[in-house]
Order: sequence, then structure tokens, then C-alpha cells
Amino acid sequence: MEWHPTDAQSLAIIDREVGDHALSPAEYEIVRRAIYATADFDYKSLIHFSDLALQSGAAALAARTTIIVDVPMVQVGINTNIQNTFANPIYCSMETITRPQKEKTRAAWGIETLARRYPEGIFVVGQSQTALMTLATLIKSEEIKPTLVVATPSGFLDVETAKSRLSDSLVPHIRTGGRKGSAVVAAAIVNALVDLAWQAYGGTNAG
Repeated sequence: MEWHPTDAQSLAIIDREVGDHALSPAEYEIVRRAIYATADFDYKSLIHFSDLALQSGAAALAARTTIIVDVPMVQVGINTNIQNTFANPIYCSMETITRPQKEKTRAAWGIETLARRYPEGIFVVGQSQTALMTLATLIKSEEIKPTLVVATPSGFLDVETAKSRLSDSLVPHIRTGGRKGSAVVAAAIVNALVDLAWQAYGGTNAG
């Protein structure tokens, strides 16, 4: 990601306002990027990391693991950074050709189709509550075993249940707690993780 002087100034403001914290340097980089994308300092306490989430995610990116996203906004938000680094394939559940099904939304049916095709993929659900519920169900039934799940949909009922089920699973994940979240937050988290992974692996697995 290219940075400009205004970006550095904004990040310096975030650093000052956040102050002391207990996050690791890598975790903090992801949190500050989410704050930068939203101007919402609540994300300092709302973003949660499971054990090994960053290590697993970085290794999966370096291995060019397929990335599955729920909505085009996430795909557009991460595509340039991905193509300039590890060049992982990215598929969007909303754009997946599936047979019509009344019981599920297009995003949920698309993510199920892609999950069965790429059971160990990186899954990024930024907006669709139904896609996250479907993903959580597939994980609980052990039909899929993602290398990383990024889950940041906003919502009031089902989304909190899905996030808690994700929290209870052994799958490496980064999630927002509570009701807040968005596709913008998901893209910011993934882009920060890509940059961290690119620094860690130095492009040795790419090219």
C-alpha cells in the first residue's frame, strides 16, 4: 500500500489518541488501520484476534491460498494490494454462479458453494450476516477448516450469535465484537495483514 504524508500525519494522531494498549505490534497495526479507515476509535477494543490468527493468516497468504469474500466491496478494497504482493486468487460469493435457492440469500449460497470448493481457504465476511451464519455452521460441522476467517458484519441478532460461534471454534480468526462492523473494516484488516505478511516473508514465496 502506498502511503502519503497525510496518511502518516493521520496515523500519528491515531497513535496519540489510542495511547497505551496491550496489543502486540502486529495486532496494533491492524487495529490502527481499521481506525484509520473508519475514524472510529471503538475498534481498539472491538477487534479480537484468536490464537495464531496472524501467523496462520500470513502463512496462508504467502502460500497463495485462495481468498473468498462475501461482497464486491471487500474484493475491490483488497484486490490491488493482493495483486501487488502474493497475487492470491480472490472469489466473491455474490458473483458465484449457483443454482437458485429460496432458503438462502445469494451471499450465503455463494459462500457455501465456494467453501465446499476451497474448504481450507481464507474467508473474509465484511457485510453479509447470512454468509457468516452459513460459514459458522459449516465450520461447526467440520465440513470446512479455513486457514483464517475475518468476520466484521454489523448487525443486532444473528450476527452476534455467528461471531460467538466463530469465537468458540478452533479456526484462526479476526472478528469484530458486538454490533459494529462493515466491509470497509474487513478490507482494512486484510490489507494490513497482507502488508505485514509481505514484510515477514519478504516476497520469498512470491514471484
